[in-house]
Amino acid sequence: MVCQGNSRTVKSNQEGIHHKLDALVMRYKQTESKRPVSEHTREAFLAVEDWLDGWQGDIILDSCCGVGQSTATIAAGYPDCKVIGLDKSAMRLGKHSHYQSGADNYAVFRADVNDFWRLAVQGQWSVKKHYLLYPNPYPKSSQIQKRWYGSAAMVDLMALCPVIEVRSNWLLYLQEFAQAATHYGLSGEIEKVAKGQPMTPFERKYLASGQACWKLTTGKAKD
Repeated sequence: MVCQGNSRTVKSNQEGIHHKLDALVMRYKQTESKRPVSEHTREAFLAVEDWLDGWQGDIILDSCCGVGQSTATIAAGYPDCKVIGLDKSAMRLGKHSHYQSGADNYAVFRADVNDFWRLAVQGQWSVKKHYLLYPNPYPKSSQIQKRWYGSAAMVDLMALCPVIEVRSNWLLYLQEFAQAATHYGLSGEIEKVAKGQPMTPFERKYLASGQACWKLTTGKAKD
């Protein structure tokens, strides 16, 4: 039986790269964040460090992992890494049992990723790859500063790891992310997500609705 979806496409009053994008990225890059780290995320960070138990190998982050289907999938593809799924919603993480793989190289935790990224940077974590799958696109032009790359969080996001995979059903989101990343010496390639095994429930719904999904992969720009 073929799965059918009814997900709406992203609607935006913004037709191209936001005219304020570069200025916002540079402003935040030159400004130190004064935002206090939330106590519950500090506790979550300590819980993650306990789970890592002195691990000296590579770490993969799956930020805003939702129900954690993607975290389990990533862990299966990287058995020699420790994979950490992060989401701010206890309700979403509470549904992870439906997607749990039983692998022992991953775990999901409730945390504010803005704060967690900063703590991981301060802790000098060795992050091999960072996944940001289907973040809220905040498609209105006035919402540019709510998108990761248009916010203060971009500084820590860029400091954590140069290899980032972002997926979205809004191509402009990835184009803007790629442009923002160039200010940190990164280049990016965008390609269509092939139909196959969806990594997240959102991806499954979008593809079943006939929408195109895209992925951006960043890395250090070549000289």
